[in-house]
Parts: sequence; C-alpha cells; structure tokens
Amino acid sequence: MIRRILPSISSVSSHFLKTKPICSPSPLHHFHSLQSLQCSNPISKNGSLWFQGIRSYSLLSLNDLKDNVPRKQKTRKGRGIGSGKGKTAGRGHKGQKARGNGKLGFEGGQTPMRRRLPKRGFKNPFSLTFQPVGLGKIAKLINAGKIDSHELITMKTLKDAGAIGKQIEDGVRLMGRGAEQIKWPIHLEVSRVTVRAKEAVEAAGGSVRRVHYNKLGLRALLKPEWFEKKGRLLPKPARPPPKLKDKVDSIGRLPSPTKPIPFFTEEEASASPAL
Repeated sequence: MIRRILPSISSVSSHFLKTKPICSPSPLHHFHSLQSLQCSNPISKNGSLWFQGIRSYSLLSLNDLKDNVPRKQKTRKGRGIGSGKGKTAGRGHKGQKARGNGKLGFEGGQTPMRRRLPKRGFKNPFSLTFQPVGLGKIAKLINAGKIDSHELITMKTLKDAGAIGKQIEDGVRLMGRGAEQIKWPIHLEVSRVTVRAKEAVEAAGGSVRRVHYNKLGLRALLKPEWFEKKGRLLPKPARPPPKLKDKVDSIGRLPSPTKPIPFFTEEEASASPAL
C-alpha cells in the first residue's frame, strides 16, 4: 500500500513545488498524514492553472482495514490432500500412535521415569498441624485489655483477640516463649502444651487443659455462626481416637465454655461422696 502511495505523492509534490501556491498548508492532524492544500482561487492572474487541492494520503485507508488475525493460522487436519494434512492428518500409516492416544507415562515398554527414580520420604496421613502461640503474646493481650484473665481462655478467645491466625488446621499449641511475663493465674484450654509453658502457668497459680476437637468440632468452636447460617445444629463433642487418649486431658466442650473444669486426682475422686 505504501509503495502505491509514495510515487503519487512524489509526483504531485514535485509539480506543486514548481508553481507558487497562493495559500499556506493547513495544520497537521493528530495522525500522520499529508493534508490537502486548499486554494482560494484555482486560476491565477497569468492564466496558469493552479491546483485547488491535493488529495490527502494516509497510511490507513478504508480498503486496507482487516481483522486482527494471528500471523499463523491454526492447522486444519483431515480436510483433503491439498492441504498437506489430509488423509492420515500427519499421523502416518498404522501403529499405536496413528490409532489413538497412548497411556500417559508409557514409554514403549522400557522402564518408565516414575519407576526409574528412587522414592524418598513419605507423607503421614495421620499427622496433625497445630498453630503455636506463646505465653508472652497472651500476656501482652491481657495487659492491653483484649483478653479477660478472670475467664477461661479458649482457642476461640485467642482467635478473637488476634493471638493466632484464622487458618487453624488441627488446634493450638501453647509455647513457653515469654513465660516470665505471666505473673497472675490464668486458665487455658488448648490442644497441646509444652512442658515449660505448663510449668510456668501452674507456678503462677493457673491451669492448662489439653482438650480434643475433631475437624467439625473445631469449626463449631471457632465459627458457631456458620452452623446457624446453614441451618444446622451444633455437633456433639467427639471422643479422641485410642492413639490420642494419652495426649489429651478431656473432650472439648461445645459451645465455647466460659468456666474451667476443675482437675481431680484419683484420690480426690474416690474420696468424694457419690451422688
């Protein structure tokens, strides 16, 4: 298109420069094109003909508009021998690859990659992930007034106060970081507790109880409004599996408790009168 336009522009411009124009060219447009030069009088005083104007030439014309198609078209297979991809459509004659898709990972009978590489490690399907929280952070929240130390501190209390994140998978583990900041008795219910944290809390006159919640029970403890929104009842507390009985002290209570359960030893339980 440009090759067709440039000769005509050069010829017109050379003829136009030989003569003296009567008027000056109009200002340029925002796009790059040669504007027409309009003259007020097509015939001069000497009788020589003047061009009334020059047709404006642009790099964009209506007859050159086309869609924004990709440079490389999609290959259409199986549409006749004239296309070069007809009949067998590039698959060749006979064989497993010509008849259909092979099995994923099949390498023709040799030992596949998944069997040549050695195995390393394993993923325990029964592993539990607990979110850690230190005693120092709990002490800071108590001093800030976000947690009431006179009430039972549960995992829901820690979540609402911002001591732990929202993504709690299997529970909360109480750590002993900042144990020196605990100088008053507090009562907590968490999933797991370290030896240092338990000793620090009990030395201050408090108590820590390890409670068991399954996935559904933990959701009912942290988000009881979810069950109300779905129109469901709160689930019953689940018993811990046999392998976890030695790692917990009691079954988690639903809905979220506000008062701690007192600890009883075997001697005190036997000495207490039966109701």
